[in-house]
Amino acid sequence: MTMTATETETTGHACPECEEQVQINDSVRLNEILECAGCRSELEIVALSPTMLALAPEVEEDWGE
Repeated sequence: MTMTATETETTGHACPECEEQVQINDSVRLNEILECAGCRSELEIVALSPTMLALAPEVEEDWGE
C-alpha cells in the first residue's frame, strides 16, 4: 500500500489513565495535547521516539506571581 502526501499513518498507544488505545498520527509534535476517547483525560506527548503519553498537567492560576 502506498500513501499519498495527504495521508498519515496512525498508531495506537495505551492511555496512562484507563489503558484505552489512543490513536496518534505520525505528524504529532512534542508536547501536543490529545484527549483519550475512553476516559476524556487530556494527554501530552512527552517523547517522540518512541512515542510516549503522560497525563497533561492541570492548568493552574498564578494569581499574578
